[in-house]
Amino acid sequence: MRITTYTDYSIRVLMFLALKGDRQSTIQEISESYDISRNHLMKVVQQLGRKGYLAATRGKNGGLLLKRPPESIRVGALVRDMENDLALTECFGSSNRCTITPACCLRGVFAEALAAFFEALDAYTLADILPAERQPELADILHIN
Repeated sequence: MRITTYTDYSIRVLMFLALKGDRQSTIQEISESYDISRNHLMKVVQQLGRKGYLAATRGKNGGLLLKRPPESIRVGALVRDMENDLALTECFGSSNRCTITPACCLRGVFAEALAAFFEALDAYTLADILPAERQPELADILHIN
């Protein structure tokens, strides 16, 4: 399985907001810090807002803030929320045309692997991937004052 760039950016946005704490951030600020497309980030931020991960305030003094504490945001749940397609192989999809599906056991193996993948991700929160001892270095790399 490969995590899409969209989900990768989602994780990065939440990491950035967690590092900023109670100080608002802008899409432009996040885009420049990661050197990634502002337009692409706008779509990511919009979905993160709809899913309840962040709050966005419009206007001159507006910005983005985490809506929940980093300790309550599970990495596995975030990946599930942001990924459009978790089908590892054709036989997981509704348009399965594989001729061996009725006799094949591979789907079960892949389903077990996917479950293990998410079990591992569910063991971590946003706070876990931002340990206190690494936060100063990350903040410096991302130009967060």
